[in-house]
Amino acid sequence: MTSTIQKTKRHLMKMAAGIAACVMLASATASTFPEKPIKLVVPFAPGGGTDLIARTLAFEMQKDLGQPVVVENKPGAGTIIGTDMVAKAAPDGYTLVVSSIAHAVNPSLNPKLPYSTEKDFAAVSMIVRSPNILVVRADSPYKSVKDVIAAAKAKPDQLTYASPGNGTSSHLAGALFSDLAKVSLRHVAYKGSGPALTDLLGGQTDMIFATSGSVGGFIDSGKLRALAVTSEQRSSAYPTVPTVAEAGVPGYATEGWYGFYAPAGTPPAVIDKLNAATRKAANSDTFKSKVVSEGMVVQTGTPAEFDNYVRSEILRWSKLVKADVVTK
Repeated sequence: MTSTIQKTKRHLMKMAAGIAACVMLASATASTFPEKPIKLVVPFAPGGGTDLIARTLAFEMQKDLGQPVVVENKPGAGTIIGTDMVAKAAPDGYTLVVSSIAHAVNPSLNPKLPYSTEKDFAAVSMIVRSPNILVVRADSPYKSVKDVIAAAKAKPDQLTYASPGNGTSSHLAGALFSDLAKVSLRHVAYKGSGPALTDLLGGQTDMIFATSGSVGGFIDSGKLRALAVTSEQRSSAYPTVPTVAEAGVPGYATEGWYGFYAPAGTPPAVIDKLNAATRKAANSDTFKSKVVSEGMVVQTGTPAEFDNYVRSEILRWSKLVKADVVTK
């Protein structure tokens, strides 16, 4: 009996020592973090709103962190490829994913994800909220939302809307539009805003519910015509452009958002450093001058606040997917 008790004590002492060593290692890691470049994985092709946010934020963050912050584009499968890469990365704070609304809707659209959305990631911070803008080419015959609705009712499933991929804010905005306007639009998914806009401008698709950051320049240059914004209120960047609800679809409102996630298991102290750097960079004059002019709204906060928000988004969109409002 005495021997058994002694063995149990030795086992418990070893466990305690191991835990203490892990705590000390995590503390040492956090105190020296970062010691090498940090990678921001953008799960879209270059040229879209997510890419703009990541590159502008990276430039500001590296000033505060004292290490290069590098953007790496990993497009494909409606953000799943790039997101999976981060889920499987070392939980040390050196690899983050720039997440969007796709992060919240993919669990419902793709029940066999290679990762767990709610278990394999640690929230860092929300960055911005962003309305989408329904745009068409400058030479398009559609000059208003009512024109689009009339044409879609006359030609069911023939009008097409592009998106940067399944589950993106563009896809969801179009799906919600189709449902509330009682029309049938055909969704064409791409691997990012860049390719989607290229085909829209080339006449291969009819419209896109694009992020404001990806189409602002085209609207300003006159290559694209803005018909409506998807948010509940008008955008400060486009005050003369009506909301979709104002333009003929009562009850319509949806917004995109962007934030950072790290792999689950990243030390809390490292998360706190990344959160502080993110909030400082997002509220810098340089970052704000880039995104506010595109109609985005800076909204940072604690990791817990971001995590709670995304969980509410997962619930919201799962209900719409189950109701067949959102399909691939």
